[in-house]
Amino acid sequence: MPLTDDHGALIAPEWLSAAEPVHRQLRPMLPRDYAGRIAAVCAAGARLVIVVDGERVLGLALWRLIENTYEGRRLYVDDLVTDAAARSQGVGRVLLAWLTERAHALDCDVLALDSGVQRAGAHRFYFREGMSIASYSFKKNLKMA
Repeated sequence: MPLTDDHGALIAPEWLSAAEPVHRQLRPMLPRDYAGRIAAVCAAGARLVIVVDGERVLGLALWRLIENTYEGRRLYVDDLVTDAAARSQGVGRVLLAWLTERAHALDCDVLALDSGVQRAGAHRFYFREGMSIASYSFKKNLKMA
């Protein structure tokens, strides 16, 4: 279920607070003003989709479109997380299938994400889903936390 429209506006605000605890399982450093941070990230191009069971958020993906010189159009996944209590139940597969379908609909050449080197379980899942390691990702922190 998309929580944002094609312009990044929140279309299902009642679900955002239910998504927050799941999102924080992956990104515990998110600021206290979660809604404000998500609004700012989505205003800059990100989109948010969730998987639900009744009133419970089982997983979410935060994604965006990027055009670059080496891949063309890519659907880039900032965050992909399944609630710890719902892992290995197909939620991640549902999210990746939705993202893949969306990437095809948006005429993307690539579906891509980065995953921390410590996340071995997630890496096994990505490999099973047909993803591969295409490059190293380098970064230089410009602000100290």
